[in-house]
Amino acid sequence: MTPLSTGDPESIGGYTLLGRLGAGGMGVVYLGVSASGRQVAVKLVHGPYAQEEEFRTRFRQEIAAARRVSGAFTAPVVDADPDADRPWMATLYVPGLNLAEAVEKDGPLNQRELRALGLGLTEALRDIHRAGLVHRDLKPRNVLMTGDGPRVIDFGISRTSDNQGLTTTGRMIGTPPFMSPEQLEAPRDVTPASDVFSLGSLLVFAAVGTGPFDAGSPYITGYQVVHGTPDLGGVPEALLGIVERCLDKDPAARPELTDIHRMLRALPESDAAESPTTGQSAQPRRRPSAAGTSPGATTGTGTGTGKRRRARMLTGLGVALAVTGLCVGVGVFVADRDTTTSSETAATATARASSLPDGWRPWRTELRHDVRGVPLDYDSPGCSAEGTALFCGGTGYTVARIDAASGRTLWRTGTRPQGAQPIGVRDGLVYVYEDPNDSIKRVVALDATTGNRRWQRDISKSEDAVLYDGGLLTLSPDHASFVAYGPSGKELWRAPSRDTYCAPSALGGVPYALCYRGTEPDQSPFELMKLGPGSLTGTARLPEKAQALGTVGGQPLFLAPQTAKDVYDAGYERPYNALLRVASETGRIRRIPLERPLTGAATLVDGVVYFVRSDGLVTAVSADSGRQLWQKVTDVESLSAPAVSATYQRVYFSNRFGRLLALDSRTGAQVWRTSALDDPGDKTQDYPPRVLLVKDAIVAMAGDTAFSRSPDGPPT
Repeated sequence: MTPLSTGDPESIGGYTLLGRLGAGGMGVVYLGVSASGRQVAVKLVHGPYAQEEEFRTRFRQEIAAARRVSGAFTAPVVDADPDADRPWMATLYVPGLNLAEAVEKDGPLNQRELRALGLGLTEALRDIHRAGLVHRDLKPRNVLMTGDGPRVIDFGISRTSDNQGLTTTGRMIGTPPFMSPEQLEAPRDVTPASDVFSLGSLLVFAAVGTGPFDAGSPYITGYQVVHGTPDLGGVPEALLGIVERCLDKDPAARPELTDIHRMLRALPESDAAESPTTGQSAQPRRRPSAAGTSPGATTGTGTGTGKRRRARMLTGLGVALAVTGLCVGVGVFVADRDTTTSSETAATATARASSLPDGWRPWRTELRHDVRGVPLDYDSPGCSAEGTALFCGGTGYTVARIDAASGRTLWRTGTRPQGAQPIGVRDGLVYVYEDPNDSIKRVVALDATTGNRRWQRDISKSEDAVLYDGGLLTLSPDHASFVAYGPSGKELWRAPSRDTYCAPSALGGVPYALCYRGTEPDQSPFELMKLGPGSLTGTARLPEKAQALGTVGGQPLFLAPQTAKDVYDAGYERPYNALLRVASETGRIRRIPLERPLTGAATLVDGVVYFVRSDGLVTAVSADSGRQLWQKVTDVESLSAPAVSATYQRVYFSNRFGRLLALDSRTGAQVWRTSALDDPGDKTQDYPPRVLLVKDAIVAMAGDTAFSRSPDGPPT
């Protein structure tokens, strides 16, 4: 511990600070004491990171992850405030050196100490995995050496084993010498087996003083982890078999933690055992040399000379791979900047055929219009497009027409911010909601050219209105009937509603009602009812939690859940295992099984269902056959629903922080990606991102900001 310096706070969260325990790129760790005398380690985030909502979100997840784990070999969280001006977290203070410091001070561990370390770490990982987490950064500096065994700390990049979590795009998400091959190649797809690989590397470090893949740069180290043979010279013979199995490149071939624990318990507890891999008598522990090599490194069988020679041989290859962008893990190590992949050659060829609004240029505008004395927090803002015009509304924003070429506001109407984005645009009219008081909800039709009010109708307070091919479908204020209005505001027809809960819907431009048998939507099986003048006709019965997607070949398409059980765990995403295609004339349901259950928000576009998970995994499935067309691990979290360009054969996404992502719609390959907006506002966590196309110009919404970018992507 070092004394507090100028600029250090004297207390955090009611804990008096006694000194600094350490500092890193993300923050400072202090030794603190509570009023009762309990000592804690207080982690305080650096000021610049506290201003990044992505980092703040990640810090919240670190706290949540650490709180889920409670075991003898982890340090429990005792207090935290992720929403403070500078977020902080306090864990129980565990006195002692970390493993890296211990090896540097006293040299590699002997066999008895290695056995105890391995058993402690195996039990810690067991507790972590039982909590549904993967640590993902098991390294010497995250292992504290205490009198009663090792303690695993720092859950900053841990995530649930089903990949629900956040890792800031473009930043290194692990420590290369102790990462698994799959973490370097596809960081979203790691499983608990990744921690087993890291355990093997860590045991080698503890036994020798260097890791099994150490090289001169993280690029070369990453290449060795994925493709190279681990250097195990110096590892005790008794431990060698365990380490070799942990370091198998195939995650499925690695042993389970229970097997590792059993094998470690079978090791002799005495130090008087064989020497590392040579059969000679054991040598006393020695401090590693200044070069970081282990004892015996000069023998040719250890880690020193051999590794240095290997590093030199790989240096040219690593540099060449890094320069060409082909180095494994380059997506992990690349700086946080706009990137374009090799797919851009094909994209450039199609760019000549693109069509942009006349006079288009990149633009950005805030979807806020402060009105004195009017509260501004309602529902999410958003935009609809027709031709080269955007019509936007929502939280803190009165309805406005925005020029899609320049971002300039052409007209604005109303003095009260609308409660939601526009319903849609059709036949020269913009349909929006209005809530004049707590008991009335109405639809208002505005002239798209001038913003003038053309007509208005009161509707059900609890249900949305939808556009269909013949007009606007609503539910009456008393819920007794469905009402269809034409462009002039004239009532076209009515159809009776049921006593049960019914909601209007439009699938493929055809009016339908979704009627639930219970009093709450989405809590029971429901019927798809076809609507027409004076009629409500039952078509098909769909299972509970089924999701309407749209139509394929004129037939309604639904997504069938693998389970309808309600789960309230944070980050849970329901798995779906089939598509349900309804023959609207007969009501016959054709079940189309998916190749495997999929999670994420599903969107149907041009015969393809895109599943977008919160962690950035995108899966494209044929709506006709259920066959998976492609799957892409994007490493961009909180993605919007997709917008698909036929001109460019791309799928576009935005995320909460204003990143744009373009994938090849045929293969899923990344074409380009941008960095986040410099300052997307203070609503990025509250509002879902959106993206749409105006001709070929990309328009996206992040928080309360709208912006437009070229389909050609960022400059290379």
